Amino acid sequence: MFKGEYSHTIDTKGRIIVPVKLREALGDSFVVTKGLDGCLWMFDNAAWESVEKEIQAMPFTLKEARILARFMIAGASDGELDKQGRILVPPNLREYAQLDKEVVLSGVGSRVEIWSKERYNAITDYEDMDMIAEKLIDLGFRL
Repeated sequence: MFKGEYSHTIDTKGRIIVPVKLREALGDSFVVTKGLDGCLWMFDNAAWESVEKEIQAMPFTLKEARILARFMIAGASDGELDKQGRILVPPNLREYAQLDKEVVLSGVGSRVEIWSKERYNAITDYEDMDMIAEKLIDLGFRL
C-alpha cells in the first residue's frame, strides 16, 4: 500500500529520486505508465499484472477497450531503480505528464502517481471536497 506526498525534482536526463518508503513497496522492478488526469502511474509488478489482466479481459471489439489498452499498455515502460534510488522516466511519458523540473510523487493505495508540481497543485485544490464526499456517500462510501 502506497501513501504520502513527496516533492522532488527531475533532472535533465529524466531521472527522479524515489523516496525510500515508496522504493521499499515498489520492489526492484515495476511499471510506469500513463495515468488519468495527466499524471503517470507506477505499479509494483503484482499490481501491474492485475491491471493488465483486467484490460486484456475486456472484449477487444469494444472501441473503449482498445483505446484503454493502447493508452496504458502500449505507453507503459518497465522501470528499475539505479544505485542512487532514481528512476528514469522515458521521454514519451515525461512529455505526456508535462514533467519539467519540480515533480510530486503521491502514494495512493495500489499505485504511485508522478505529477508535475503545477498540475498536482491544480488538481489538489480541495474546495469541492464537501460536494465530492456527499456524492461518495451515495456510492456507499462511509468514514
